[in-house]
Amino acid sequence: MIFRAVILPVLALFLTTCDGVQSTLEPEGPHAAQIATLWWVMLAICSSVLMLVCALVLAAVLRGRKKGDAEIVLSRSQKTRLVLTGGVAAPLVVVLGLLIYSVAISRSMTADPTNALKIEVVGQQWWWSVAYPGREHSNLNVTTANELHIPAGRPVAIELKSRDVIHSFWVANLNGKTDVIPGRTTRTWIQADAPGTWRGRCAEYCGLQHAHMGFTVTAHSPEDFEQWLVRQREPAPEPTDALAMRGRDVFLGGPCVMCHTVRGTLALSRIGPDLTHIASRKTLASGTMPNTRGHLAGWILDPQAIKPGTRMPPTNLGSEDLHALLSYLETLK
Repeated sequence: MIFRAVILPVLALFLTTCDGVQSTLEPEGPHAAQIATLWWVMLAICSSVLMLVCALVLAAVLRGRKKGDAEIVLSRSQKTRLVLTGGVAAPLVVVLGLLIYSVAISRSMTADPTNALKIEVVGQQWWWSVAYPGREHSNLNVTTANELHIPAGRPVAIELKSRDVIHSFWVANLNGKTDVIPGRTTRTWIQADAPGTWRGRCAEYCGLQHAHMGFTVTAHSPEDFEQWLVRQREPAPEPTDALAMRGRDVFLGGPCVMCHTVRGTLALSRIGPDLTHIASRKTLASGTMPNTRGHLAGWILDPQAIKPGTRMPPTNLGSEDLHALLSYLETLK
């Protein structure tokens, strides 16, 4: 009982704070700061109640062991007042106060922000599609995967959709969890106080590779964010050497073209991630491994060995075709 009530929460707190990358207790934005404040307030109040109860129990035990103490006799009305005060009124005040405080924080977090950048995120087994729609800003016609880029100091409104099962969008350093439900559009808001990069993940079990459905959020200065948008909305660059040209032919003539988009070419499928600027991303397979030539080769040849159950099938390529394809993909920056 002591292990479950005391040791496990302390251990969980230790592991959370030692992560240093994704932690609710290391807020980097206004919404996460409100959640962290609520957590600390609840911890302080509940710890105080626990210590008070333990002190009363200890006092009762020590009094019972003393010899010669006069027995304290309470009248029925005194017992009733004691029960109503300590057992009903005090817990009710504490719980009601925490409820009102948490509801107030929840309402402030769900208020529509002003001057928000809008991003559409679609969860699917097992990766995230990220789009910067051009409904209001014609230059935000950017689609990427598993990496959100936002301007620091500006609220970001995220529309969440699911293509298959229930997922949950969670960037612990910037906000709480928001469920992503098939057939519905849910919304959340994040804001980073300063430039930086934080991990996010799916927080709702969604199948075999749920644990490998991560993403990153990178906050830039407003100027750097605009430059990133300019680069990302450009079509794929034309290959300049014979090897990369051959790799493009391998891409367009093989199974890759059936699932992926590379803007500026005939590859326009939206089944898998948009690869127009894949070389600019830091990870592959939704954060499963770093984006290096060797990892990319292994992912292309046999993704099931790396991420069993993923929708991407193995690609049977000879060594020369694989080398050329890798050279082409490395030009997509």
